[in-house]
Amino acid sequence: MNKEQLYQIIFKADTPKGKRFDVILLWVILASVAAVFLESVPEIKDRFSNELFIIEWGFTLFFSIEYITRIYCAPNRVKYIFSFFGLVDLLSIIPTFVGLIIAGSQSLLVIRSLRLLRVFRVLKLVAFLKESNVIINALKASRYKITVFLVGILTINTILGTLMYLIESPEAGFTSIPRSIYWSIVTLTTVGYGDITPQTVAGQTLAGAIMILGYAIIAVPTGIITKELISANGNGSRSCPRCSESVPRENNYCGKCGEKVSSNSSLSGNSQ
Repeated sequence: MNKEQLYQIIFKADTPKGKRFDVILLWVILASVAAVFLESVPEIKDRFSNELFIIEWGFTLFFSIEYITRIYCAPNRVKYIFSFFGLVDLLSIIPTFVGLIIAGSQSLLVIRSLRLLRVFRVLKLVAFLKESNVIINALKASRYKITVFLVGILTINTILGTLMYLIESPEAGFTSIPRSIYWSIVTLTTVGYGDITPQTVAGQTLAGAIMILGYAIIAVPTGIITKELISANGNGSRSCPRCSESVPRENNYCGKCGEKVSSNSSLSGNSQ
């Protein structure tokens, strides 16, 4: 089998052999991830440690051969090696070898589950990947607002945690400012583990205020991202080719970097 035939089988899913190879690969990936899960169960590991060791090295050998073959038949080897799937393919075999030096690192083999993303290509679900670009563009466009929001939240938690440290006693669990800030974060996010609870009336009053504030704060990042999604889908805005900033269709230049955005630039929305 020559290089071109290998390329058609390994990299192309629109041929019978290529699709068959990808389906087999997906099943092997699922089996390898299942083996990692089973190895983490003490009872199974103690009873079948030798079998699991052999199985794991069998999967590693298979994926190593596959990775080398992909490099061999890839038209642009450097591009494949540093691509997303190329890095995932490499990371899916490294932990087994690292496990010979560092015990327990084999658990990182669950990264092989990322290879299941190839199911989009096998099942002709590329359209879903294209739609995911809308979400990615919305996240990129709102990253500065989200950053400002996170800095504000960290500041609020620092102040509230410090106040609670001054109000409550160490006996209640507020033994330090960092631990009090931890409590503030848990309370503000409405998680509420309950490992630390205020005992005084002032502390409980402040805790109640933080809980109510938490409900209001949770809506902020959701609103920011939703606005960008609406803008992307409703306005047919375009993405800047340089910085990926969302550019309204009535603008010809990016408001962030000044790059000219042509009318043929990829749309963030559904104006197809």
